[in-house]
Amino acid sequence: QVQVVESGGGLVQPGGSVRLSCVASGSIFSIDIMEWYRQAPGNQRELVAAITGSGSTNYVDSVKGRFTISRDDAKNTMYLQMNSLKPEDMAVYYCRFGYYSDSFRYLEVWGQGTLVAVSS
Repeated sequence: QVQVVESGGGLVQPGGSVRLSCVASGSIFSIDIMEWYRQAPGNQRELVAAITGSGSTNYVDSVKGRFTISRDDAKNTMYLQMNSLKPEDMAVYYCRFGYYSDSFRYLEVWGQGTLVAVSS
């Protein structure tokens, strides 16, 4: 069984910054892909950023140049540094891990979500 804990959300002013963290623990052999999603009220959940095991990254166009995803495999942790925040970035942010379990099954696990509110 794998547990995921997200942290770092909160209220931030437009133009401000916040860093989200997401830690996985439990029966993990290795983590493949790490992703951040977000869901605003009335909208579908969208993929914001992804980072592969080799360190390749991908971003949705609306956050390119402002958000940075990173990972620390030694800590089974991913981060999302969010700069120059805009009101339209306000959403609940979810992390997702694609990983190999101790029995070498490929599984996924999601975080519980953390709210990032952007408002003056």
